Amino acid sequence: MTSSINPLAPHQLPAFIVGADGSDTLLFAVGLFVLAAVFATGLVFLWLHSLPERMAHKGQKLQFEAVAVLCLLALFTHNNVFWVIALLLAIVDLPDLTTPLNRIASAAEAFTATRPESEAAAPEEGAKAASETTTPVATPPAEAEGTPDTTPAETEKRSEAQGNA
Repeated sequence: MTSSINPLAPHQLPAFIVGADGSDTLLFAVGLFVLAAVFATGLVFLWLHSLPERMAHKGQKLQFEAVAVLCLLALFTHNNVFWVIALLLAIVDLPDLTTPLNRIASAAEAFTATRPESEAAAPEEGAKAASETTTPVATPPAEAEGTPDTTPAETEKRSEAQGNA
């Protein structure tokens, strides 16, 4: 056999024809492209799944935790309803209900001049309070609203100081 090429055969072979050494460059290039595409698709999928968590991160802690749990449920169960609920919950700002309720409770304690349990449990003070008849001095609501950071013990001390003056 002769090693010469047939005169009717093309002299330039296309790039998809494998060379004599067995190296298939097109297969290698397509394999790298597929691996990169799968990796990039996975990154986009995980980035998109964490979108509600990143949106709720600036909100309240309870809202953030609920959104995080819903996102994890959506990720592991493949139920997109959980992800949509998490996204809607992250978009809506929940109102802060604890601050007004705490202020109402502290104002009610200041108004009724109740003592904390730690002071009421002391036996010496209990005997003094039984022997002396004192009327509690109520803090006006305007003062209670102006000092939301005071504890009931501080409010009671302030009312006692006003009563002694």
